[in-house]
Amino acid sequence: MSNPQKLRYSKEHEWLSAAEDGVSTVGITEHAANALGDVVYVQLPEVGDTVTAGRTCGELESTKSVSELYSPVSGEVTAVNQDVVDDPALVNSAPFEGGWLFKVRVAGEQKNLLSSDEYSAFIAG
Repeated sequence: MSNPQKLRYSKEHEWLSAAEDGVSTVGITEHAANALGDVVYVQLPEVGDTVTAGRTCGELESTKSVSELYSPVSGEVTAVNQDVVDDPALVNSAPFEGGWLFKVRVAGEQKNLLSSDEYSAFIAG
């Protein structure tokens, strides 16, 4: 399992893309998707919502369990991935591409995020 070098990671297993015009994309990692099992339902924040780093902002339901979704950064949600809402299995099949969850206009510093190598070491335990 590889974690793309260009992304940053949270200890809650979310990833964050580099900001483009102040907006970053958020998703869950392949590690989290595999641990969850088959995702069957996704609840995401709504466009215009304010999310706070480290706080819950949605949930993912799988055939195994329900897991809270945490925002890796603070900011305003600018888009949600309707494709994932319509087909939650995208979270499992393409967690770093088509399975992204939402976009956020980042406010403030991005603290406590890990590099790909740091996240790989973290999940290795």
